[in-house]
Amino acid sequence: MTKDATITPSADGVWTDLRVADGTDTSDAVIVVQHGMIAWMGPHADLPGDYANLPRHNGQGALVTPGLVDCHTHLVYGGQRANEFAMRLAGASYEDIAKAGGGIVSSVKATREASEDELFASASQRLQSLLAEGVCAIEVKSGYGLSLEHERKQLRVARRLADAHHVTVRTTFLGAHALPPEYAGRSGDYVDAVCNDMLPALAAEGLVDAVDVFCERIAFSLEETEQVFKAAQALGLPVKLHAEQLSDMGGTALAAKYGALSCDHIEHLSQAGIDAMKASGTVAVLLPGAYYTLRDTHLPPIAALREAGVPMAVATDHNPGTSPALSLLLMVNMACTLFRLTVPEALAGVTRHAAQALGLQDTHGELRVGAPANFVLWNLRDPAELAYWFGQRPVRTVVRQGRIAVPGPASTPGATSSSSTL
Repeated sequence: MTKDATITPSADGVWTDLRVADGTDTSDAVIVVQHGMIAWMGPHADLPGDYANLPRHNGQGALVTPGLVDCHTHLVYGGQRANEFAMRLAGASYEDIAKAGGGIVSSVKATREASEDELFASASQRLQSLLAEGVCAIEVKSGYGLSLEHERKQLRVARRLADAHHVTVRTTFLGAHALPPEYAGRSGDYVDAVCNDMLPALAAEGLVDAVDVFCERIAFSLEETEQVFKAAQALGLPVKLHAEQLSDMGGTALAAKYGALSCDHIEHLSQAGIDAMKASGTVAVLLPGAYYTLRDTHLPPIAALREAGVPMAVATDHNPGTSPALSLLLMVNMACTLFRLTVPEALAGVTRHAAQALGLQDTHGELRVGAPANFVLWNLRDPAELAYWFGQRPVRTVVRQGRIAVPGPASTPGATSSSSTL
């Protein structure tokens, strides 16, 4: 049992007076939790008598959704890069910032200098902001260590976060994120080290759930990306890809060939890439925070993805350089306002499709009998308000992994709805 589990009460019992945010306007709904799992769902009138003696939790008319899933983050790192933000505003280019010692190399230096405990403390603080907003599962990538010692340190912190905060964490090895300074001009040697030294060692230690690559002109080529994918495949690990963010490299088609869980960013995604993703069941992960921070103007091909039926997820891409975002609900709003997603698409993007992007579709992202109890009660009347408001947290209660992680106000049997119309 984790430390967090000892101080958060069990969610077992009958959760009544709920409104399910599934487009059906289901009111007076009930969720029954037993042994941390959803045992029954349905209208209150159909509640079986078998559950009569379980504890009662009065939802007081709250809107209920599955627990949110943040399927793309770089949560563990040292330092911050606010100075680069100011430099860009003053007119500095990416090259100017790099020459001044900034960019990913700056975060690598700070991450390498930080102890594991220091990284854990800073990442915990950031994670708490996301958890307070209803996140019940999250991906954490490495990629700021760029050596076996420091990539291990990042991934160990990610595992510790899961235990300490009683949250589902999927770890993604992103050793092929950038070329570390000591390998300048030796990209091939570094990729060999990623494939032959780092990945096998970290996988053997149980620290890797998936493998990612930054495939781009300023990062790694298609050939280098495929080398990493082959190494992951040999170890039985699924792959993901930072793809088509700055140009169309054809990375999505390559990722689809290897059955990638997701391709992320994809502003420059082609129709051929869309078709490949559709055929492989690969999720398109949209990252409006990076799009906004970089003041990009090249929109992802949302209409084409929609027409092809490619599932679209939405994530924070939290990182110190291009998306210092700690609100998944803000990303929902941005996905709607900047990318023109509909409200149902955006909400599916941080629940069902986000879970699929992490291979967690059997346990997260949907309210389903037999799944672990991960759901959020909101002080809202309309599901559209989850996308409409920003700058506040309308969370009433969070049930995470079968425990009441964020308790709501005390319930009063028979009380009328106290959900806010804001």
